[in-house]
Amino acid sequence: MNDAERDGTMSDAHPSDRPTLSITNLSKRFGRVDVLRGVSFDAAAGSVTAVLGPSGQGKTTLLRLIAGFEKVDDGSIEIDGVLIGSSGVHVRPDRRGVGIVPQDGALFPHLDVAANIGFGLPRGPSTRVDEMMHLVGLDGMGDRQPSEISGGQQQRVALARALAPSPHLVLLDEPFSALDAGLRAGIREEVIGILRRTGTTTLLVTHDQEEAMSTADHVVVLLGGVVAQQGSPADIYDHPASVEVARFIGDANLLAARSTNGRVTHALGGQNCDLPDGDATVLVRPEQLTLTSDGGRRGVVERRAYYGHDGTLGVRLDNGELVSVRVAIADLAPVGASVEVVMRGLATVFGH
Repeated sequence: MNDAERDGTMSDAHPSDRPTLSITNLSKRFGRVDVLRGVSFDAAAGSVTAVLGPSGQGKTTLLRLIAGFEKVDDGSIEIDGVLIGSSGVHVRPDRRGVGIVPQDGALFPHLDVAANIGFGLPRGPSTRVDEMMHLVGLDGMGDRQPSEISGGQQQRVALARALAPSPHLVLLDEPFSALDAGLRAGIREEVIGILRRTGTTTLLVTHDQEEAMSTADHVVVLLGGVVAQQGSPADIYDHPASVEVARFIGDANLLAARSTNGRVTHALGGQNCDLPDGDATVLVRPEQLTLTSDGGRRGVVERRAYYGHDGTLGVRLDNGELVSVRVAIADLAPVGASVEVVMRGLATVFGH
């Protein structure tokens, strides 16, 4: 089947001993631009995997390759152990068993809710549309037009449409970014909850760190078209593989440091390390810092942010470094106040 379009439909089997999606050394270029280079990761059956990265890093291209909208230059894509994409194989998009929930829902404006959900189903009598409307909490709304329902309901219709054909894999393409901030978290929890209840293997493509870290079992950080790091949300947050990942994932205090004789020192203290002598950088998360009145590093509050549940202070230390300190509301000192900062735990150390 080399250099040909495959017409066969994917098997309905979902073996539990292998990943639903397997990406191996995947590369894609447009002209002279390498958009993806050697991307490899698996998505376990029934899991939620997030591909996380800033705009322009190759996330959308990766999704389009998996969906079959673009052809693979190098490497391979397998779904349930079946090769669907490589330099010589390209299974048609409609034969891959992949459902897609796009960013804006992309509902057909001339079709009602029921017709949108059933669009990809075989014609004829079926209870599947009613089952899907019940699953996503839209009972009795089948005759409404997309313009007559809210943005959150439109996303649930898009999800129901993607799930209706019982796909092997569902791709979520920045599905919540177009929603109002007040709706986003609630709709996200609803959608991910539905996918988990149905045991659907899900790939979420997003630039939103909070979204990826709070919903996914496995996070793939894509920077510059390559996998900069992958692992559980906790692993990536607590043990970033590079300064670039540390800077992108969560709030980060990145401080200049110096390694000498197996010990690294910086503005907030020091610790043992296994780096050669020389310049280094350390990562200290804002929640590792606290205010004290007994022997901390002195500084002056330059900025103050209130979030309701807690807040942050930007403290300019005596050595000139600016650090962010996450504090309880009661400890939100005013701008201009003199404070002392102490670090808890160990910093993450990066060599140069």
